[in-house]
Amino acid sequence: MSFNKLNQVMIAIATADVAEIRIDPTRNHRSLYARRFFGADELIVEFASKAIYNTPNYLTIQIADDQHIELLPEYLECTNHSCDPNCFFDTTSRRFIATKAIEEGAELTFFYPSTEWEMDRAFQCTCGSKNCIGLIQGAKYLSEQTLKQYRLTEFIEQKLATRC
Repeated sequence: MSFNKLNQVMIAIATADVAEIRIDPTRNHRSLYARRFFGADELIVEFASKAIYNTPNYLTIQIADDQHIELLPEYLECTNHSCDPNCFFDTTSRRFIATKAIEEGAELTFFYPSTEWEMDRAFQCTCGSKNCIGLIQGAKYLSEQTLKQYRLTEFIEQKLATRC
């Protein structure tokens, strides 16, 4: 099945009841899209950890200083960053939640610094949001004022409480 979005062909490569992975074959870029409508604060899916690592990688979510989990279901690893996210990974309850209404077919995104204190790979954000923060490298590098705009995991909240 193919999708035409902004004159760019996206191919659905894997699906689940709640979301599907689409890939841009020219850039080999994977993204996760809603397969149905989700209301604000609605559970999208519960998740578990496939593996736990001492250091971060580009597919993990941070849950403690030296604990970074690989997600199950695996399709969640295709959830991309946005400075205007529509989802949140609650690492305490292990629930992936809609933070606002999400239409069927919309890309599911989250704010990477909401789970990551210090990322293994910083990158220049190109989300296009009017509030785009630019360089994404983890919550450690953002002001309290910026972070107050986002829902953060308990781990990130604890790190901020002890930041000098």
